[in-house]
Amino acid sequence: MIKPRHQLKKTRTERLRKSLKKRIKGTAEKPRLIIFMSNKFLYSQVVDDQNGKVLIAASTLEKEIKAKLKSAKNKEAAKLLGELLAERLKEKKIEAVVFDRNIYAFTGRVKIFADSAREKGIRF
Repeated sequence: MIKPRHQLKKTRTERLRKSLKKRIKGTAEKPRLIIFMSNKFLYSQVVDDQNGKVLIAASTLEKEIKAKLKSAKNKEAAKLLGELLAERLKEKKIEAVVFDRNIYAFTGRVKIFADSAREKGIRF
């Protein structure tokens, strides 16, 4: 039986996420920084995989970021999100993280997000 294209794409992305999660683990000392992109917004979380807890979360849905931007999904939004997350990491005294780019290529918004967090002093 031939599967529809959207089902094939969904199973492929699930397989990719599963294989990435096997290789990338976050600890209390060096948590995992995840980025997720929807059609409208960008989301990021810092997760301690050993304890299964989200330490910090930020997204372009927040009022701080929304007020400064025209669009919540462009490169400028990614830069602001990276800076905001880096500030929150500094407040929690977390200097180093493991970067999980999810299924996205390390170009465009993902790269700008990572670079802005690095500029603020977070080590990947």
